[in-house]
Amino acid sequence: MSDLIEGTLIKRYKRFLADVELDSGKVITVHCPNTGAMTGCAEPGWRVWLSRSDSKTRKYPHTWELVETGAGMACIHSVRANALVKEAFTSGLIPGFTDYPEIRTEVKYGNGSRADLLLEGDTGKVYVEVKSVTLCSARGQGLFPDAVSDRGRKHLQELRDVLGPGTRAVMFFCALHEGIDHVSAAGEIDPRYRDTLAEVIDAGVEVMAWGASVSPQQMALSRSLTFSVDPQ
Repeated sequence: MSDLIEGTLIKRYKRFLADVELDSGKVITVHCPNTGAMTGCAEPGWRVWLSRSDSKTRKYPHTWELVETGAGMACIHSVRANALVKEAFTSGLIPGFTDYPEIRTEVKYGNGSRADLLLEGDTGKVYVEVKSVTLCSARGQGLFPDAVSDRGRKHLQELRDVLGPGTRAVMFFCALHEGIDHVSAAGEIDPRYRDTLAEVIDAGVEVMAWGASVSPQQMALSRSLTFSVDPQ
């Protein structure tokens, strides 16, 4: 994260677009790389940070990356979570996985899905699904998903289905909002996701939640967070 451009959010619309006023006063349309509701992360008037692509094929060269919310900095570019989690596993920050030194990304598995990470070693394999969490409610409660997610529920079921001798599965919630200090399923938003999550945990899928430090200069996983299926 470097050379980001600062501005003020005017509005987000059509899911993938947002209008931003730069500090120069110029108004531009930017790509919004987040398909969720972005509740609490898209208020008009908040400060935002953008990256810029030099690709000549892009209609909108700027991408919305960060926002300064009322409860802390957040990264709304959800795919960034995958790289942060991979880096944390590679560096040994996440305890309990030293027996799996090889890490691959976007590995095909299940019914046409791709595992965000596959950790491998002499003791077996670990399939890891990463979800970015930016919905922050009262008292630092992070919730996922922020909109009904049939795709997210499918990923949970596929993690359960790969379990077997020598094969582990991890649902990894990466909180990209500095105001979040514990994570739960958003049962009021998507009760089917909440129930499926509880079911796969009972079947042996492991759940981890970590928070990240977020700034225009850099991002990194920084702390393990408390997880519970339902908000405490």
